[in-house]
Amino acid sequence: MREYCYLLFTFFLTISSHKLLSQNRAIDVRHYSFAISLNDSNNIIQGTAGIDFVAEQPSAMVYFDLRGFIDSTQKGMKVLHVLENNKSLKFTQDTDRVNIFFDSPLPLYAEKIISISYAGVPADGLIIDTNKFDHRTFFADNWPNRAHNWIPCNDHPADKASVEFMVTAPDHYQVIANGILEEETNMPNHLKLTHWKEDMVLPTKVMVIGVADFAVQLNSTINCIPITSWVFPENRDSGFAQYAVSKNILPFYENYIGPYPYKKLANVQSKTIFGGMENAGNIFYYQNSVAMDTFHSKHQRSIEELFAHETAHQWFGDEASEIDWPHLWLSEGFATYMTHLYMEHRYGTDTLKKGMKHDRDEVIAFYKKRKTPVVDTTAGKNLMQLLNDNTYQKGSWVLHMLRRKLGDEVFKKGIQTYYAAYKGKNASTDDFMHIMEKVSKQNLQLFFKQWLYNEGQPTLQGKWSYDVNKKVLNIVIHQTQNFVFQFPLEIAIKDGNKNVFKTIDFINRTINISMPLNFKPEAISLDPNINLLFQGGIQQEK
Repeated sequence: MREYCYLLFTFFLTISSHKLLSQNRAIDVRHYSFAISLNDSNNIIQGTAGIDFVAEQPSAMVYFDLRGFIDSTQKGMKVLHVLENNKSLKFTQDTDRVNIFFDSPLPLYAEKIISISYAGVPADGLIIDTNKFDHRTFFADNWPNRAHNWIPCNDHPADKASVEFMVTAPDHYQVIANGILEEETNMPNHLKLTHWKEDMVLPTKVMVIGVADFAVQLNSTINCIPITSWVFPENRDSGFAQYAVSKNILPFYENYIGPYPYKKLANVQSKTIFGGMENAGNIFYYQNSVAMDTFHSKHQRSIEELFAHETAHQWFGDEASEIDWPHLWLSEGFATYMTHLYMEHRYGTDTLKKGMKHDRDEVIAFYKKRKTPVVDTTAGKNLMQLLNDNTYQKGSWVLHMLRRKLGDEVFKKGIQTYYAAYKGKNASTDDFMHIMEKVSKQNLQLFFKQWLYNEGQPTLQGKWSYDVNKKVLNIVIHQTQNFVFQFPLEIAIKDGNKNVFKTIDFINRTINISMPLNFKPEAISLDPNINLLFQGGIQQEK
């Protein structure tokens, strides 16, 4: 997901009134089957959810997350009935869940299939609105836990399941969803049934439908994966041209990480409140992602970065998912750094350095406003707080420094091994650390502790002087922040048109260096190749 400032305020207003849903450990959902009916007369949806689940705890009651009907807003879902094998089950509804009662406690690991029929106007999650061309659209927008506003589910990333959507809508719409197209059938009364099915297990945050008038193009086919563009018809020419960049991105990630996990990649112009949303196999982009000027190079570079970020999420976030929200950097930090790797591959090392320097500035600025670690357990009810420069840019910086610590080949092997181990599963930060330790044969506990579990970064204040008579360079550098970090620090000593480089292992609060040097430096700089997350600098002693 890529966030945009003007959208984040809207998002804050959207979710701040919602209760944070705790992980429902009593069940393990295996498969969802959603039949959804939409219309052009009003915003009421009708749904039937078939849910195949396993009981993880013996109990006669299970619950699923579902936003109930609220009189004051006239929005929310009313459950009509719950069935098992065509037999009615008792149920009650709370504000954010439907409680279902069986005649006797379910045995441990018992598998059940139930159906929940419901109807209502979505309070959130499924955005029913008009696009910028004043045409009616329906777009699911589930992150972080907004899916339960329109579908009953276990709305937490730790419970992944396969999913299928059977959408009945007026026949002038095209429908996109997760998976492959199973059926598209014209029905009586100018309706159309569209059935998409995804066999890979997904977190609910990326289970979506998109329903609109689209122009659709097959962009490319790479390793049997069709890459398609779905744009509003008014944006057909410019949208197809700009979305074509996707075909350059997929091969890089397949080579760097592993095979693409899904059977299609659809890039969709949408009404998502985010810049981009990494829905599995069908990525939704904000509606102004298509610029009317096809040849605007600045916009096109921005779109390429956006596409690279969301495409990286197909591996990290969708297929290999975080176990819980404090570990969100395993999704967003990874997608941010994978974008930098792609841009480095395509445009060179200077592009990487420029991007990392920009991100470092963002991290430092954010730290002045909010002093929290990357693995942040303080967000509480407001998951919005996790969409920040710690999760994205600092998480990316941790990977960059880890790459420099381990070397390119070991780092790449570690990323591939981590993905292979956790595809279709959920991981914590420690899980990732253990994989990287095993691959690198290094103890990384201090590295992970200081960069991910502690707040902030090194603040360095340095002085240097040169003794002309002794031809000795003297350098003193202090860490002024509370926690003392350990890291390698590269120093560039300028001599005319060239630099002499020296790397020091910074393990204490202060380092003192005296080194023979047969020339007087013109200047000295810290971290010339942009490999360290820090703030501060070094000056010549007067």
